[in-house]
Formats: sequence, structure tokens, C-alpha cells
Amino acid sequence: MKLLYVFHTRIGPFYIGEENGRFHPIYDDESLGSYANAGQAAEDVAGGHTFSISSGTDTATLGIPDDLGEWEKISLV
Repeated sequence: MKLLYVFHTRIGPFYIGEENGRFHPIYDDESLGSYANAGQAAEDVAGGHTFSISSGTDTATLGIPDDLGEWEKISLV
């Protein structure tokens, strides 16, 4: 999976990655769903509308932005 974006929270980083044309919000190396575009992935993880994360924390309480412009873009060197 190619990681594209990261957002750091109090419980650790969340990523948005791409694999086979689908976009996945990722936490603790686990995909939280599969989306047609990265914006949808960001919106759902920000709103708490993804698969549950292992800590049981509601992602909507973590201050994750739904706007990808507020995520850090991962640059590959």
C-alpha cells in the first residue's frame, strides 16, 4: 500500500493510503475501510464513520480534519 497522507493525533498517526485504485484510512497498520477517493476516506475517518479502531476510540473525537488540505502529504524521496 502506498501511503499518501498522514495526520497526527493524541493516540498516534492516521494515514490515507492507496492500493489498486482504492483509498484506505489506516490506523495501527489496519485499513479502516475502502473508498473511491482520498477525500471520502478523510471525511469518514474525521466523522467516525469507519471500521472501529483497536483502542475503541471514536475517531470523531480526535480532531481529524475532513479536508485533505489539512493533512500532511507524504512525499516520497
